[in-house]
Amino acid sequence: MRKFIRKQLVRIARILRGSYVDSFRDILIYKAQNNRKKNHSNPIVLYGEKCFSQTDEDGITIEIINRLGINNGGFVEFGVGDGMENNTLILLSLGWKGCWFGGQDITFNVENSVKLNFKKTWITKENIVDLCQSAQKQLTKIDLISLDLDGNDYHFIKEILENNITPTVFVAEYNAKFIAPIEFIIDYNGNHHWTGDDYFGASLTSLNILFEKFDYSLICCNSATGSNAFFIKKEFMSLFPEVPSSLNDIYCSPFYELPKNFGHKQSVKTIEQIINS
Repeated sequence: MRKFIRKQLVRIARILRGSYVDSFRDILIYKAQNNRKKNHSNPIVLYGEKCFSQTDEDGITIEIINRLGINNGGFVEFGVGDGMENNTLILLSLGWKGCWFGGQDITFNVENSVKLNFKKTWITKENIVDLCQSAQKQLTKIDLISLDLDGNDYHFIKEILENNITPTVFVAEYNAKFIAPIEFIIDYNGNHHWTGDDYFGASLTSLNILFEKFDYSLICCNSATGSNAFFIKKEFMSLFPEVPSSLNDIYCSPFYELPKNFGHKQSVKTIEQIINS
């Protein structure tokens, strides 16, 4: 009996020790992310907050669309994971309509939703314009595109813009390892699969050069992780007077540590209520 009790006590101690370590790690991550936000040279990062996004992208998105005055708009997102965490769930919760495209199954059924359409597909340079055009027919207008595919992102964005698909807002993943003014773009490979290393996407400088050719301006990178860059049509820059003029002052360095716990566990019921209401 004593041996059994000792084993259970050891087991409980290990569980508690693991929980404590995780909690302490999360505290350090939250503190580091908060410091990055407070100390950044671009005031726009202060609006960063998490709701459905991986980290602070949702708050930045809301501030942007509020200043632009876009209500009940239309969006397209490429690379939505299983649907439980991405950059456009927040827009669905605000009454927007949109289309999702990605290579994996999502966790819930969207067949009865009048706000969201999902198509499972492997995205390439050859089909991305067709996917955008099919979304455009459903939505009438695309106000925002978010693209995060861990690889060929630059090449996909170039295809979209060169085919006159130019939303007011474009959210794009960048490879934050490469500080300005380094230009870096991975070679296009239709079968590219990210392996968790630094070979993905494009540097912020390379993306900025591309977007500037199509009359976009960079207004923010998310400070929590240094993963997503927010571009808007240049004609609306007067709405964002506090954005620094230097790319170096907008760039956010990489910080890819993520907390294991953020509030209560995400529920499929929450998402289903949003997409079906």
